[in-house]
Amino acid sequence: MGTAEFPGMLVSVEQLREHLDDARWLVVDVRHDLFDADAGIRAYREGHIPGAVFANIDTHLSGTKTGRNGRHPLPNRDDLIETFRVWGINDDTQIVAYDAQGGQFASRLWWLARWLGHRSVALLDGGWPKWSSETQLRSRDEPVRSRGNFTESASLMQLVSVQQVLQRLQQSDRMLLDARTPERYRGEQEPIDPVAGHIPGARNRPWQQNLNSDQTFKPPSVLRAEFDALLGTQAPSQVAHQCGSGVTACHNVFAMELAGLPGSALYGGSWSEWIADPARPIAIG
Repeated sequence: MGTAEFPGMLVSVEQLREHLDDARWLVVDVRHDLFDADAGIRAYREGHIPGAVFANIDTHLSGTKTGRNGRHPLPNRDDLIETFRVWGINDDTQIVAYDAQGGQFASRLWWLARWLGHRSVALLDGGWPKWSSETQLRSRDEPVRSRGNFTESASLMQLVSVQQVLQRLQQSDRMLLDARTPERYRGEQEPIDPVAGHIPGARNRPWQQNLNSDQTFKPPSVLRAEFDALLGTQAPSQVAHQCGSGVTACHNVFAMELAGLPGSALYGGSWSEWIADPARPIAIG
């Protein structure tokens, strides 16, 4: 649970509104469109939560692509630390991330901050749509913030490599959850990557299932019941998450932690890294 000063994993519109002038809080706009790389920055310039900085999924929150490490490889840790400092993040900063799709992209920033050991990071529940419908507060100004002194700590998140996922194919006590839509998981549609299908043995848990119709998160008790039914006897530490490129998989990591099931891992390269080597097996259906 959070405190009045520093909340838990989710921040409400009202909570954020009360802290817009709090120098210890930083709002980060992570709006993005997988089919239009410039949509996020256009939306930010048209209007954003006052004081928010903009995080680009393809540059700020991803590393260099090699053609074999997926569409959104994890950023270099030192580069990400420098980005945090440029944004004005200190070790005691409360980060609040939002997007326009219920945390689809903002959860990537949540995961990365915790990957660097930063505990005080949350998502704005309902994101930009809820903020826009409940307040008239928006700005076109880019904030001027003093450089931060952020330092990394021991990572709070688990990560698995493609080699570990290959090993897991032979292990019945390991579970891989695919956060993509059912159509992409089954290989019926593939609008983004050049190969359709899924990693053999992976189960499907579309990230959208973590949300209510208004793009707020389901209550922790509901999420807990849903994940318990899916996991069965598997412990969270036996679960790894993937998606197309390691972005929306973070949504399922977040939802499990919100449900009181911490300790699951992220397969950062995900499907787009997996298919870069034609020797790796693929399942359909």
